[in-house]
Amino acid sequence: MTTNQSPVTNPPTTNPPITSLPVTNYLFLRAALGETTERPPVWLMRQAGRILPQYRALRQRFPDFKAFVKTPDAAAEATLQPIDELGVDAAIVFSDILVIPEAMGLDYEMIEAKGPRFPKTIENQQDVSMLRSGAEAALSLEYVYEAIRISKRELAGRVPLIGFAGAPWTILAYMVEGSGSKTFSKARRLLYTQPVLAHELLQKITDTTIAYLRHQVLAGADLLQLFDSWAGELPPAHYRAFALPYLRQICEALPEVPKTVFAKGAWFALEDLAALPCQIVGLDWNISPEFAKQKTGGHKVLQGNLDPCTLYADTKTIEKETRAMIQAFGGKHIANLGHGVYPDTPLDGVKAFVGAVKNYDV
Repeated sequence: MTTNQSPVTNPPTTNPPITSLPVTNYLFLRAALGETTERPPVWLMRQAGRILPQYRALRQRFPDFKAFVKTPDAAAEATLQPIDELGVDAAIVFSDILVIPEAMGLDYEMIEAKGPRFPKTIENQQDVSMLRSGAEAALSLEYVYEAIRISKRELAGRVPLIGFAGAPWTILAYMVEGSGSKTFSKARRLLYTQPVLAHELLQKITDTTIAYLRHQVLAGADLLQLFDSWAGELPPAHYRAFALPYLRQICEALPEVPKTVFAKGAWFALEDLAALPCQIVGLDWNISPEFAKQKTGGHKVLQGNLDPCTLYADTKTIEKETRAMIQAFGGKHIANLGHGVYPDTPLDGVKAFVGAVKNYDV
């Protein structure tokens, strides 16, 4: 049995149409579209989180993380906190990538200090057949769309709003593995032993993700980001067979807004990522700007990629490293970290990073 059977393409959908979107002149969106800007825009992955004291206070009202995510007013409040506290150039809706498998019928738990756990995992054809998908599954995520609508109203045009989802391979990895993993051997084994089933599951995830992101755009998301957190766990051939075709489907299905693909650890696939119909390629901190520019051919805006641990340093070091990063990219760049900001990162370090970008004189 081969490991690269072609996935189903152009699946029928009943997704709602996107008829028009407002024209904006946001610094962030101008940079996302490849325009020359007066400075790089800046935001941080996981900027809405435990680095902020106001977030920690809000979180105390919700011992259950999932209840927090499913309360639109609270999720919107968390979305806006970094804008007020840090002055970043974009907000990102407060949610979780694992709302997709839950919408498809695979429930998960979020265990404090340990992360997600799925009591039931995907093991066979029957498990995949029982999953909801597409527009039907996406309709159960109204709480995310409402959080976006509230956030857009409260932002009042200050900065654009990023919507997001997990990439299909990363979502499959959680659904099959049942949690995070050092090896993801169960998920990777599926690709070798049951590739047809893996493609079927990936297609269902993709159909649901397209419908989900379409609703996010209709609710007000100005840009979309796909997080392929476990991209680096796959060998190149498997990434090309089991990840890239589904990323392409999603990008092609949502031409109305700029899109970022952040594939952590996928240094080997930069040329492939640059060939996707997205505007921005996100980079982790192990990829040098020079290597990324060479592999993407200057055709994409690059996002990242400061080492998150830089923010533990003193202010002068943070400012020096941030300036060096910006200079190395030399334009067509969105300043960010190479991964999400760590929960124990000093707030002063985060502010020093944001300030260094905002004070950068191109």
